[in-house]
Amino acid sequence: MRLRRCGAHAVLVELDSLTEVSAARAVLAGLPGVVDLVPAARTVLVTFAADVPRELADVLSAADLSAAPPPSGETVVLPAVYDGPDLELVAATADVSVDEVIALHAGAEYTVAFTGFAPGFGYLTGLPAPLRQPRLDSPRTRVPSGAIGVAGEFTGVYPRPSPGGWRLLGRLADDAPALFDADRDPPALLAPGLRVRFAAVSCAP
Repeated sequence: MRLRRCGAHAVLVELDSLTEVSAARAVLAGLPGVVDLVPAARTVLVTFAADVPRELADVLSAADLSAAPPPSGETVVLPAVYDGPDLELVAATADVSVDEVIALHAGAEYTVAFTGFAPGFGYLTGLPAPLRQPRLDSPRTRVPSGAIGVAGEFTGVYPRPSPGGWRLLGRLADDAPALFDADRDPPALLAPGLRVRFAAVSCAP
């Protein structure tokens, strides 16, 4: 673990794993004066209302960061249509059938590890091992809004059209909640620590 000052009111905590990030985020959430926590794959940016407290290093050093805290809140269920262009590629790479890919992805429970890349995009952990596959060799210049992809240990949903190199399994159904809505409070549907599941639905005729 390493601490890097970011001005007078923030510290970047560098860690070795997603598990440590999740554990540190839970510990820091209860620290007096914390204004914001921004977790990433191996870091947590901690912003304080006043000067960074002197006891921050002691609090983190004394904490057990070897186990992630349990997911929080209710489970967000995202209806999914599994008709993505990379379904057969993922199945072939995993040496399973397309139906097994769908069953594996929809049968798992995920946790939002952190958010980023685009407003509303959540990096979800809990992906079954056969679906943990590399990004595409050549990223797409445009991935449609609502596309469901996998890359490495993560799965996630593109909240808006953008370039991307994740392998696409499908898309959110038309009645799925918006991942990001500037007029909603909070605007982002997904937040670190939340549980997420995908519910396979049939494509409308």
